[in-house]
Amino acid sequence: MRWGATGPRAELLIALGVLAVGVAATVVAFALPEGGGYARVGPNAVPKAVALGLVLLACWLLAEVFTGGFRDRVPEDPAARGEHAFCWPAVGWVTAGLVAQMLLIGRAGFVLAAAVLFACVARGFGSRRLARDAALGLLLGLAVFLFFVKFLNVNLPAGWLLPLLGAAGL
Repeated sequence: MRWGATGPRAELLIALGVLAVGVAATVVAFALPEGGGYARVGPNAVPKAVALGLVLLACWLLAEVFTGGFRDRVPEDPAARGEHAFCWPAVGWVTAGLVAQMLLIGRAGFVLAAAVLFACVARGFGSRRLARDAALGLLLGLAVFLFFVKFLNVNLPAGWLLPLLGAAGL
């Protein structure tokens, strides 16, 4: 076996790193207060479960290391992994959508900001059908808006659509 940056030494270091994080998470989880009341589930229940999961994962990784190394390793060559070249225009469209949403959400409202974000992200992923993407983004944004406002009782800005949304936008 080759002991290089990507060989058994790296695999052992990864497994030991996950074990160290798991042990640290266990120490922190057991230091949290117990107070669960009648339910007997306190604020440390989920951290204990996560810590246990990390320790079990580390044990699994260590078993992999000592029985021949990680299975089904990812090839070093990006082309062999099926990766594509980095696409700056796609990143630009997604970034523009996020910036537009941040700028629009306060004035235009959640639904319109979500529609613009959806259309920009779709364009970033290669779609050329702007009207369809904007309409689909509008429908999805409206569905999410109504779910949050009506079912979760979370106020989202209605913006310019307040006259159309009526009481749902308040």
